[in-house]
Amino acid sequence: MIVRSLNRGSAAAPWLVFSIIYLSASSFVTALPGQGGAESVSNDEAVAQRSLVDSKPLLGEKGLPQQHAFTADHNAPLLRVTPQEPNTYPSTYTALLNALETMENHFFAVAYGTWPKAIDWTAAVMGTQVSATLSAMTSYAQTLKPSSLLCIDEARDHENLINRYFTQITSFYFGENAFALRTQAYDDMLWVVLGWLEAIKFIKLHSSLHYASSDDKNATWYASQFIPQFAHRARLFYDLASRGWDTTLCGGGMLWNPHLAPYKNAITNELYIAASVSMYLYFPGDSDPSPFLTHTGLPPAKAHDVRYLDNAMEGYKWLKESKMRNKDGLYVDGFHVTGWRGGKNGSNGTGKCDMRAENLYTYNQGVILSGLKGLWEATGSRCYLEDGHELVRNVIRATGWEDRNTEQRYRWAGLGRGGVMEELCDWSGSCSQNSQTFKGIYFHHLTLFCSPLIRQEWGENGETLLDDEETKQLHHKSCDEYGDWIRHNAFAAYLTRNQDGEFGEWWGRPARRRRHGDAEDDEFESPNTQGTDYRNEGVPMDEIWRLPEDDVMYKCDMDMDLGNQERIWRDYDGRDNEVRSHDINDRGRGRTVETQSGGVAVLRALWRLVESKQEGG
Repeated sequence: MIVRSLNRGSAAAPWLVFSIIYLSASSFVTALPGQGGAESVSNDEAVAQRSLVDSKPLLGEKGLPQQHAFTADHNAPLLRVTPQEPNTYPSTYTALLNALETMENHFFAVAYGTWPKAIDWTAAVMGTQVSATLSAMTSYAQTLKPSSLLCIDEARDHENLINRYFTQITSFYFGENAFALRTQAYDDMLWVVLGWLEAIKFIKLHSSLHYASSDDKNATWYASQFIPQFAHRARLFYDLASRGWDTTLCGGGMLWNPHLAPYKNAITNELYIAASVSMYLYFPGDSDPSPFLTHTGLPPAKAHDVRYLDNAMEGYKWLKESKMRNKDGLYVDGFHVTGWRGGKNGSNGTGKCDMRAENLYTYNQGVILSGLKGLWEATGSRCYLEDGHELVRNVIRATGWEDRNTEQRYRWAGLGRGGVMEELCDWSGSCSQNSQTFKGIYFHHLTLFCSPLIRQEWGENGETLLDDEETKQLHHKSCDEYGDWIRHNAFAAYLTRNQDGEFGEWWGRPARRRRHGDAEDDEFESPNTQGTDYRNEGVPMDEIWRLPEDDVMYKCDMDMDLGNQERIWRDYDGRDNEVRSHDINDRGRGRTVETQSGGVAVLRALWRLVESKQEGG
């Protein structure tokens, strides 16, 4: 109860203050290679961490990999310590707060209410990442015990920090390019839906944890006044995006882009599923009649409308039956329709999704996870969770986790190597803004999937909590098994930080090392590319992708920074560098708000899923 503590000096204040002081604990040291993984956690630190002692590793041996890229010699300059002090690491929670601070201080512009160098859809994802991190921050105090020795000023500082970042979210509500987004691809619209629902979830969580439930508006958290506006935007964009559901081709499924030839891809369908079930679970209703594209007022939309759940269930049924997963159980990018030649006198061709694009992107394996978690919460059907865990295991295998301690650790395994998640373009430094966002999206949705299960139903008498202890325990145990892999990736991402605290895109490649040319680089296997890498190279001007009358580049292409222009190598003083070692993560687009959000997301996953005993929020 932050407000009551500050105003009345109640006993609740020291309890919250204790959470702030605890930031100095050194839990991140457990991520060091060879330190025994979770078993090395101290007794003192255990109060703020989930124990993994009894968990069974998913694949391979327990513990972290021994790789040249993770030696103390490389870690020391990155972390500003000497080789004699390789264990000097901040706590994971401190590292998370530092990553968020860097993301907002370096990339967010209050004057514009946005991250100016982000494109429209990645800005929506940035907002989602900030809101999710705020939920982690406000939940932190709940994991710790009160102490009467701590100062109330620090509780006020923590609340001030939360309010600082939340005001940037409210600023983004006005800075978001909403009018342009309504004309873009359907997946772009759905990122907007998820972003504002995440903000609503945070507001409700913070209010429930620290402010008394009251009909007196003066006693509630001020941010509650923004819920109707956030809900209205989520509702508008959900309704707009839903127009992409198409039954004339492939028997159903979401189209990706109304300005292109029909392409039913994994991400748009996964977003539709996740957004639909999230609207059912978290949308508080909307009575604002303000239209977006029409002159007539909108009818009220109610909370927990079963039509949202029906859409999610129908969407997942189609996706599961679409044969969009490859032999390794991973989602490929999508389907074209053979022979489709639209237009007034055109043809639907086969009318079937029979031309599959085999490209693998990390985010295609992630967004569906939060959708599956939501479907279990709404229906209680365990098959959704089982499908999710199967996919997570396939992803971990495809990062080369089994090879992490072998000579094959540099071998491309499909979604990475040596147990570290990697995008196809990381190796060449050619990632666009799209791909620079993908790994962060994966870990955000993995965190949602592995959060504690809450089963609930809504009826005439309100909300009813339903208990399914057996499923909760199985889910919890399975998620515990991913802990070492999450820690491994968090550490790999942390290695890429430069002296300004900015994360790079190619995880596991330390800052201040040469671009290419040493013995280790010779070991790295080039990723195997299949199909058209339109996420990094742009949409081709051919009849497979384009509408028959399309002889111009649409906005979806103009928004895409191809990321193929090499930046001038500079040292940390900003001067052209011809002598010093180059930072491999400064190639291409270099360090951006999108790469920074990846660091925020994976650190949040490590803290919430591995090190925290958090059981809610």
